[in-house]
Amino acid sequence: MGRKSGPIRGPGARADSVRAETPERVKMPGTERLEQAALMHVNAACGSPCLASAPAGRYKRPPIHQCHEFERGTVMAGHSHAKNVMHRKAAQGAKRAQAFGKLIREITISAKMGMPDPAMNPRLRAAVKAALVANMTRDTIDRAIKRASTAGQGEDWQEVRYEGYGPYGIAIIVEALTDNRNRTGGDLRSIFNKGGGALGESNSVAFQFDRKGVLRYKPDVASADAMLEAAIEAGAEDVESDEDGHEVSCTVEDFAAVRDALEARFGEAEAAKLEWWPSTTIDLDEEKARDILKLIDALDDNDDVQNVYANFEVDAAAAERLSAA
Repeated sequence: MGRKSGPIRGPGARADSVRAETPERVKMPGTERLEQAALMHVNAACGSPCLASAPAGRYKRPPIHQCHEFERGTVMAGHSHAKNVMHRKAAQGAKRAQAFGKLIREITISAKMGMPDPAMNPRLRAAVKAALVANMTRDTIDRAIKRASTAGQGEDWQEVRYEGYGPYGIAIIVEALTDNRNRTGGDLRSIFNKGGGALGESNSVAFQFDRKGVLRYKPDVASADAMLEAAIEAGAEDVESDEDGHEVSCTVEDFAAVRDALEARFGEAEAAKLEWWPSTTIDLDEEKARDILKLIDALDDNDDVQNVYANFEVDAAAAERLSAA
């Protein structure tokens, strides 16, 4: 609906002054009260008079203030850009807080299970590295380690592995840190059910995965040949190098020795941890992959969940479109 030519009134315009400048039109009996109510309506978001309270499609005159757009039978809220920015920032803040919560939990449990000194505790060192990469402040990290050293802090947290199937027979492993197994198990069961899958028993899908030690380095740390040579000497099983970096994998038993040897030569790895790698994978098209990713995102959004692994593959072009969605 286009605005008629004439002076544009700002938020402080008086309803009666605007009314005086409005072209005359034929009034149907009984419309004066409706029109008055419409003109005197004040939008709560901007404090200006507008036609928000007029029945949709009743008046052909453009809104006095551009707070709303009209279609017959619908009213759409205005100021959408500012509100979208506000909601987007709130969502980003919530995601950041949730990620920090998971990292702090990992730091705390790592410090509890070993020495509170990252130099003497490889798992804690990896957790601290991940927190720094996520832009967590050093003070926050130090406070989490200090709390872990205090008696009674984090004593009830347990590492739990949940297994199940998603749509299309995709096997899924979920690693969690929880202080209430019943709560976490019930939450994850509900998420699996809503996502078209089912939570299974222990070891119901683990046989389809291999437990691997994994180290990741930035691409500029070393050439592909240098990384391969060093990894083989350290006892690694495989190395993959590309423009994104170097990924070194090894058995769980050799993980500590490989990690120490590579860090002595190339410095601290970007990531060094144990992961579940599928021994066989199922190829999915883009639509099916979208369903699986929706379930994985829902699982990862749970505060107790630390990692999610699945045995599906999707071609590179579809993966790029899905990541951009």
